[in-house]
Amino acid sequence: MTALGIAARVRSGQASARAVAEAALARVAARGPAVNAFTAVLEARALASADAVDARIAAGQDPGPLAGVPYAAKNLFDLAGLPTLAGSRIRRTAPPAGADAFLVRRLDAAGAVCLGALNMDEFAYGFTTENSHDGPARNPHDLGRIAGGSSGGSGAAVAAGLVPLSLGTDTNGSIRVPASLCGIFGVKPTYGRLSRHGAFPFVYALDHVGPFARGTADLAAAYDALQGIDPADSHQAPRPPELVTPLLGAGLGGLRVARLGGWFGRMQSAAARGAVEAVAAGLGARRTVEWDLAEATRSAAFVITASEGAALHLPDLRTRLEEYEPLIQDRLLAGALIPAAWLHHAQRVRALARDQMRALLAEWDVLLAPATPVPATPIGQETLELDGHSVPLRPSMGLFTQPVSGIGLPVVTVPVQRADGRLPIGVQLIGAPWTEALLFRAAAALEAAGICAAPAAADFAAGAI
Repeated sequence: MTALGIAARVRSGQASARAVAEAALARVAARGPAVNAFTAVLEARALASADAVDARIAAGQDPGPLAGVPYAAKNLFDLAGLPTLAGSRIRRTAPPAGADAFLVRRLDAAGAVCLGALNMDEFAYGFTTENSHDGPARNPHDLGRIAGGSSGGSGAAVAAGLVPLSLGTDTNGSIRVPASLCGIFGVKPTYGRLSRHGAFPFVYALDHVGPFARGTADLAAAYDALQGIDPADSHQAPRPPELVTPLLGAGLGGLRVARLGGWFGRMQSAAARGAVEAVAAGLGARRTVEWDLAEATRSAAFVITASEGAALHLPDLRTRLEEYEPLIQDRLLAGALIPAAWLHHAQRVRALARDQMRALLAEWDVLLAPATPVPATPIGQETLELDGHSVPLRPSMGLFTQPVSGIGLPVVTVPVQRADGRLPIGVQLIGAPWTEALLFRAAAALEAAGICAAPAAADFAAGAI
């Protein structure tokens, strides 16, 4: 059932929030181990939260727009009483969080019920969630394949039907990659739109936060609930909430849509190319435009990511290196050696790219690009064959996402329906800063036309994948 469908039943008294929570917890217990999305299940907290929702309804109070809706959060979000792991071994001995992250509190205030914490790449430095400590998050459409990363558990939990909503983060593509590979919807808002307070950082200059869902309406409801100015987050833009839900049915009238070519037209599978073509046809996008600095912006994002990430972890790198998983040790060490001049140059490239894209987005409301170069790959695979070249798989999953987050643009990722039950793949709907509402309008139109939809969740109880 959709998040909004659950909320409607709970608000009307057709179902109790406690019954919904108990059913969701049972589903996680039965199906969750196959996907390995959860790293902690908070049964007592979930039932207490559900009882509080039921008590508000019994008292005649408004329980919130997401009344009784189960959700879970990537395990770098603070959840009171749990150590905030950020996918690591090092933080397993950290003191429990004393309070919930701001976005967790926003969802709880809207009546949603937190079931627990979700698997991720260690310290969010990855695109596959092949976590050495907690095991890989598995794709619900094929348990031998990756769910994407770094928010892989967040994508897998929603795609598997364990929860209708989840929270993730996106520095270089960590919402958009799992959304694409798991066949669900995700939004990376404009940089600074949502508070990051209480989310363990990776790269302050690039970190974004946002939700996942199986449909546009649910994603919009979660996004609207998450908005709010947080005085504790000095990086958040002090803009009032701009709700998108009321605009979902506005259609495509007046929207100017184009495809991104150049960098975004190469190094991809037929599946990725076909997905963009389907979305372009659905949105009436007849023009292809180029962003000349896309590849340079990706390179700049690599430098900024490595340098800032290493600076954050430098004390532990000096004394606890072997406790980091092998997949990120070398990258963090290399980042610590990047000259300051390189970082300054990367920031200059970023500024030039932002100006170039600003001019492009003055002409277009929505730009289309692949979210990932390929559908989900087998767990453990190391390389991809793209345009006749063998390239390393993990960084290449961010080929098309890194340039966009490098300049902080909002993106809604939509899953494209593919024939014959083939693995899903997503497309990025990219807009100018603070134009999330236009992107949601386009996503809703694609969903209404049947072009974009989340595939049915696999029935793990029956052993299907």
